[in-house]
Amino acid sequence: MPHDDPKRFYLASLGCKVNQYESRALAEAWERAGFIRVDSPERADVAVLLTCAVTARAEAESRRLVRGLVRQAGPAARVVATGCAAVVSPEALAALGATVVPDKAGLAGHPLGPDNTAPRPPDVFPDLRLSGHDRARGLLKVQDGCSHGCTYCIVPAARGPSVSRPLPDILDEAGRLLRAGRREIGLTGINLGHFGRDLRPALTFWDLVAALDTLLDAEPAGSARLRLGSLDPDMLTDAGVAALARSRHVCPHLHISLQSADPGILAAMGRRPGDADRLSRFVDKMSRQWPVMALGCDILTGFPGESEAAFARTADFLAALPLTYAHVFPYSRRPGTPAAGLPGQVPRPVQAERARRLRELAEAKSRAFLQALSRAPGLEVAVERREPTVGSCGQYVDCRFEGDPGVPVGAIARARPVGVDGALVVVSALTEGGAA
Repeated sequence: MPHDDPKRFYLASLGCKVNQYESRALAEAWERAGFIRVDSPERADVAVLLTCAVTARAEAESRRLVRGLVRQAGPAARVVATGCAAVVSPEALAALGATVVPDKAGLAGHPLGPDNTAPRPPDVFPDLRLSGHDRARGLLKVQDGCSHGCTYCIVPAARGPSVSRPLPDILDEAGRLLRAGRREIGLTGINLGHFGRDLRPALTFWDLVAALDTLLDAEPAGSARLRLGSLDPDMLTDAGVAALARSRHVCPHLHISLQSADPGILAAMGRRPGDADRLSRFVDKMSRQWPVMALGCDILTGFPGESEAAFARTADFLAALPLTYAHVFPYSRRPGTPAAGLPGQVPRPVQAERARRLRELAEAKSRAFLQALSRAPGLEVAVERREPTVGSCGQYVDCRFEGDPGVPVGAIARARPVGVDGALVVVSALTEGGAA
């Protein structure tokens, strides 16, 4: 319980969408308990950072931010480090003067304590939840942890094995987000492909999509939608095609954690050699369902042992794919992972050059996709802010309205593309009814 006098907290988050979700959930919990959020650590009684450890660089950035909070916070304030880096490197953060609480859910009751949170059992989903969201698009966390073990990845050590959120809890939170005015719900997790395996009865991610699709059927037609988070290629099955073909609410947007298209490199990563072929077949089938489809990929280049031929195989695959954007990263040697000790470490300049080439390829495809969207007969745009009025269409592209779409922030407007302005598609709201 909070102290008798109001306490002020400052909260910052580094890293992925799961961290963003957890940050918002902690803020909601503390505000319900009577704490007051402030916008600077100097004004706070407690300053909390959700750290990241996905790469060595992210962990170094976490330490830098903690060091800054310790310096900026008042002498009586407490600095708390939680999240992934607090799990894998607690001593390094404690040495900077932070109180380290690895289990974020243990902080939900009180940002000032306890110092030593009992660890969460590995088969229990973290008790963090949202009643609303501070953005037009609401995130919904459905899964945590990963049981796969890619050779370059520290996340299983940081978050533990995969654990799924019970389906009734997911549906309840989706309902709360809808009632709070969130018209787009984005599913997030550490490895969505592992969702449901530990539930009884067991479910698949596509079962979850079908259940949420049924929930959204109760909303006025075209007024709410579902956006899928990052998918593992192993999820790209005929059951997935069938679930998406049946859905009336899923955005026509896929983001795939591919990493490489070379079978040998995928095997060295601890992934599946046939992932690129699986993705290609899935996209071919979905393009018949979604004529205007967005497709993004995560790509990791410069992995140990990646020859020029292996790199070219990935580049050629992406060039042939109807890609609309890509997140390209040069491999970062992460202490504590098997890949850090592999032979054939690629020199940093070579990594950087390969990443540059892939980014240029992806950027050219992105520009072409913007032009294609500008010729589409219509788009559905979730309004995110005013002055100017901007939002995001179902294909995950930012749009700017000419004039007022006639719907509140958070709602979905039907719009007609009229051009391209930089990285934005310019749209004009359709007059017949406004909301789709």
